[in-house]
Amino acid sequence: MDVQKENFSEWYNEIIKEAHLCDLRYNLKGFVVIPPNAAQVMKLMYRIYEEALERKGHRPAYFPSLIPERNLKAESEHVEGFVPEVFWVTRAGANELEEAMAMRPTSETAMYPMFALWINGKSDLPLKIYQSCQVWRHETKATKPFIRTREFYWIEAHDVFATEEEALMQVREDMETTDEILGGRFGIPFIFFKRPQWDKFAGAVDTYAADTLMPDGKTLQLPSTHMLGQNFSKAFDVKYMDEDGMHQFGWQTCYGPAISRIYAALFSMHGDNRGLVYPFELAPVQVVIIPIVKKDTEAEVRKKVEGLKEALSAHFRVEADFSNNTPGFKYNKWELLGVPIRIEMGMRDIRKGACVLARRDTGEKREVKLEGLENEVRKEGASLTSNIREKAFSWFSGLVHSADSDSGLAKAVEKGGFVRIPFCSDRMEGEPCAERLKEKYSVNIRGSRYGEKERPSGKCVGCGKPATIYLYAARQY
Repeated sequence: MDVQKENFSEWYNEIIKEAHLCDLRYNLKGFVVIPPNAAQVMKLMYRIYEEALERKGHRPAYFPSLIPERNLKAESEHVEGFVPEVFWVTRAGANELEEAMAMRPTSETAMYPMFALWINGKSDLPLKIYQSCQVWRHETKATKPFIRTREFYWIEAHDVFATEEEALMQVREDMETTDEILGGRFGIPFIFFKRPQWDKFAGAVDTYAADTLMPDGKTLQLPSTHMLGQNFSKAFDVKYMDEDGMHQFGWQTCYGPAISRIYAALFSMHGDNRGLVYPFELAPVQVVIIPIVKKDTEAEVRKKVEGLKEALSAHFRVEADFSNNTPGFKYNKWELLGVPIRIEMGMRDIRKGACVLARRDTGEKREVKLEGLENEVRKEGASLTSNIREKAFSWFSGLVHSADSDSGLAKAVEKGGFVRIPFCSDRMEGEPCAERLKEKYSVNIRGSRYGEKERPSGKCVGCGKPATIYLYAARQY
């Protein structure tokens, strides 16, 4: 039985526990402890994302975790969207604060008052800032580690431009960054959707979000990028003086890769019934060496393994398992933890100047000469990453369906994945149809597929009016 696919929730909870990815025993509901096994991977993910953002002109900064209530309320649509989820700080010691402070649910209202002070002339633009941090939202839905918690780890990039065209170019760059990292380096397939107006980021003109699928066929939102237009620049007086000496409001965007949620997609997408499977680049331990010993050869094998570990550690993250457990126990342990490459070495191998190399994804084992082992590990690691990526994309492509009627949607959603349906509108007038389908089939309208320009035909699945657009529906986390 494929537990991961057939009972994903059970698999997810079990892998978190057995691989020590998350400790749920912290005595505050919705808040969890992330131990080293997961934190090491998330740290690597942060590094990859930060390097990409800096390569594309973003500079790092750190802003306070607390936001004055007056800041949060400056943009009316934004505050309406976020206040229900805000954690408020109202006391300091025994004293009531003069003004309540919000634990940041997102940082627009913390950053933009400072942007107004930093930007004067056009020479100050573009301004491209990011921070890696935690945010807090009082999720009222059932929490699930990494996927939906009340404290999560992310990166948020906030940009100001002189023109609308430059801002739109940044939105496209954010999409390219998502494709480069999630699709290319993490091996996570997704579809970019333009969210319907009723489901856009609070205060944005338009929202574009990358949605992937979990093994149970439900969708999970990954990075989203938002065209903010001038909504926030007008609220926070973010403006610059142009060449004619006139003040102009800036055009803004923001981009939010949630590292903790991406991590959930990463280990869920690539894992299997034996445990975790990581892309070679992201594995906290890339190579584990298992000594195969007998009492009379233990010292000699240990010495050789220690030397091999030292040599490989110059290039990879390497562990050697000298515990008293049996080889089989060790194999299972390191497979559970997702180590991409396992090297087995005993006295017979040493005499041949070789070792046995095993891959986590396929389980294939072969003899490899010690001379040139570094290149073999590198080659097999790259092959593993490519293989699990292709496997994920192939599976994902089979879960994009179409339906043109109410009954067709009912059948398609049971298969899991995304269902393309004709719809009356992605503007606010389409929201009642979305609510009707959500109540009837427990699906959410994810939006229109970015870059897709198909001419819709037929009638809206929600209301029967002539369709003006194709939208996609899915069950979501």
